[in-house]
This record gives sequence, C-alpha cells and structure tokens, in this order.
Amino acid sequence: MTQSATTPTVRRVDARHRYEILVDGESAGFTAYRDRDDRRVFFHTEIDDAHAGQGLASVLVREALEDVRSAGLRAVPVCPYVAKFLKKHEEFADITEPVTPEVVEWLDGVLKR
Repeated sequence: MTQSATTPTVRRVDARHRYEILVDGESAGFTAYRDRDDRRVFFHTEIDDAHAGQGLASVLVREALEDVRSAGLRAVPVCPYVAKFLKKHEEFADITEPVTPEVVEWLDGVLKR
C-alpha cells in the first residue's frame, strides 16, 4: 500500500506567536515571530527531524510572508533561515525591513534572552 503525499498546510497561531506547518494534520515545524508596530519580526524557524529535507521550511516561510503581505505588515528577518529565504526570493523585497541593533535589543527584551 503506497502512502499518498498530502499537501502541507500552514496556519498562523496568534496565541503562540508562530506559523505552523502541518503534514497529515500533524505539526511538522514552525516559524516564530513577535509583532512590533507594523513589523512582524521572525526570529526562529524549526522543522522536525522526521520532516527534514522535504522543502517544508521554504513552504512555511513563503506562506508566512504571504500572510504578512496580506495583513499590510512588513517582515524583519532576525531568523537566519528567513533572511536566507528573502535573499533568494526578491518578490518579497517590498515588504522586507532590515534587521537593526534596536530591533534585536527589543526582541531580546520581549523574549527575556
């Protein structure tokens, strides 16, 4: 019996400040953010080991950025994966803000790091 591959789905979970990617209804990873004014600051992206190498991080970040755009917000890529994704995907340049020391300091305060 062959297993049919299902299309992963992405959902925003405001209560947890993150977007989750689901495969077969189960969470396979997330990208975490905090909002500051009209900026959504992405600071960590993680895909479960069981789902690594399937391109899920790319799907997750693309859909998260589409959501940022549709909400009229701007993205700040503190997360190295999100920053790398944005370098390769110029179509999101119009909603991307640079990471500044001020934003990093603010994020550290919010996250109590």
